[in-house]
Amino acid sequence: MSDVTVEVGDDLVATVELHRPPNNFFDVALVAALADAYEELQSGPCRAIVLCSEGRHFCAGADLTSGTERTVGDLYGQAVRLFEAELPVVAAVTGAAIGGGLGLALSADFRVASPESRFAANFSRLGFHHGFGLTVTLPLAVGNQWATSLLYTGRRIGGEEALAIGLCDRLVESSAQIRDGARAMAAELAGAAPLSVRAIRATMRQGLAERVREATDLERTEQDRLRHTADFAEGVSASSQRREPRFKGS
Repeated sequence: MSDVTVEVGDDLVATVELHRPPNNFFDVALVAALADAYEELQSGPCRAIVLCSEGRHFCAGADLTSGTERTVGDLYGQAVRLFEAELPVVAAVTGAAIGGGLGLALSADFRVASPESRFAANFSRLGFHHGFGLTVTLPLAVGNQWATSLLYTGRRIGGEEALAIGLCDRLVESSAQIRDGARAMAAELAGAAPLSVRAIRATMRQGLAERVREATDLERTEQDRLRHTADFAEGVSASSQRREPRFKGS
């Protein structure tokens, strides 16, 4: 678990940190290690989790230039385990949560950001289909209209707009304060009656893991189809070259 570390403080809050800087691209192994950490923590004294990342960005999803996305079926199976875990999670969104990284941020119960944080479901800008259960989690956070707009356009928004539409829950003044802000929020959760919090959380998230499982089955099918299109190749190429894509609908 060298890419995922766990530290439990005296306040019964665990810090679970990803270590693939600067972008913290994920793959099956990383998501599985994260799920393993969550499951191990829920059997101990820990009452809440802060999910954070080493480096410049929270998570940029899968590295589509490396072939990582071809293991997407197994990856989504591991991702569902994150939604099945029992402890509340606060994501400290430093830098960007992009693509599948946004999906990872939305697997948490709450998100803390700063004005410098960036959020994007950029799949349509890659000629691709969204994944990681965003079909379910994004509308739950921001409502169907905002979710549809963000998915159709793939546009990037900052922390202030994210707070305004419900994509993040607390906004601190600077990136340097995000972890402390997330830990303070997690400490509030840990200070409540633990059996009550788990029971309430289970009720509020009832059926969520199954909905995500069903959604990722469809998302994976569409991703498999679009992966073979010229637009996907153009989208990935344009992204790596930092230019506007020239899509042809083929």
